[in-house]
Amino acid sequence: MKASHIHSPANDSTPVDTSVTLIRITEVMAIVGLARPTIYKLMGQPESGFPKAVKLTNSNARGAPVAWVLSEVQAWARGRIEARDEVAA
Repeated sequence: MKASHIHSPANDSTPVDTSVTLIRITEVMAIVGLARPTIYKLMGQPESGFPKAVKLTNSNARGAPVAWVLSEVQAWARGRIEARDEVAA
């Protein structure tokens, strides 16, 4: 996968590889425009195609930290845009 034009906060001249960049729920919500409960509901519906979360620890406890792969969230959002354009055509 190609690196994105997003820059890392540590070094503005280094592009971030979105295929290995993990983002937390607040960033996911900002990108897709959905609330936390809707995101988790979509994750439970395989037909939605919403990306699965990546566990950040070995804990199985409710509330254990998770993140999402930035490129997967962006691809899902692009898919929604494309679906809109197909319906409109």
